[in-house]
Amino acid sequence: MYWALTTDLVDTRGHEFEQVLGDIETLNQWARAGRLEVTAISLAAYPFVQDDYALLPHGASIGSGYGPIVVAREPKTLDQLRDVEIVVPGTMTTSFLVLRLVLDSFEHRELAFDEIPEEVASGRAEAGLVIHESQLTFGDHGLVKVLDLGEWWLLETGLPLPLGVNVARRDLGQDVLCDLSQVLRDAIQCGLDNRAEALEYALQFGRGIDAAVADRFVSMYVNELTQDYGDEGRKAVTELLRRGEKLGAFPQPVEIDWVR
Repeated sequence: MYWALTTDLVDTRGHEFEQVLGDIETLNQWARAGRLEVTAISLAAYPFVQDDYALLPHGASIGSGYGPIVVAREPKTLDQLRDVEIVVPGTMTTSFLVLRLVLDSFEHRELAFDEIPEEVASGRAEAGLVIHESQLTFGDHGLVKVLDLGEWWLLETGLPLPLGVNVARRDLGQDVLCDLSQVLRDAIQCGLDNRAEALEYALQFGRGIDAAVADRFVSMYVNELTQDYGDEGRKAVTELLRRGEKLGAFPQPVEIDWVR
């Protein structure tokens, strides 16, 4: 999604962009401090930063029928999951919120997302919630899938599962927000239109995964819903946040506000 901004293929409308890398839970915490003008965050973190940020209408990671996965060394039932400690990639991640919707309450411990598979494989944890490319590679650690949250969500609601979203800081002003939104929309479309080049650029940030895994992962989460949520994507966002509200997961009611 960022590749086109490193080229001259997109009109940046006079804006300069600096790429800042951080894992999703770090970005969630930075957003609470208003650190970045534009950032990716977990959808579940949006209610905590809604006063400072508005949702961009593109850039989301949305999957239909697949999503974060609970893994273990051997099969477990949902009742068994409720009785064991689950290592999670952060309590502000969307994956954690959805797992709460499934299990209600459960013992958990936070750990960096890329350390979770080994934590479970070693026996230091009974189960783990994996995100990002670990959704595809957990089997390499001898682990089995216990629960696919995207599959559960689709069966529960009939909707795709929105995980990560892009937001922009409100204090940029409406004109700049609209400008940025169009630039980023164009950049995403350019990446989709020039997939091979964009993927080659992205691989340098791929945490050691090979090209085949990266290609499969990108196919899962960079798609037409990334370019624009559409009615279905926006309905999914609303449904998930409303269920989170009902669960008591957020400090205040959620006002879903999109950059125009």
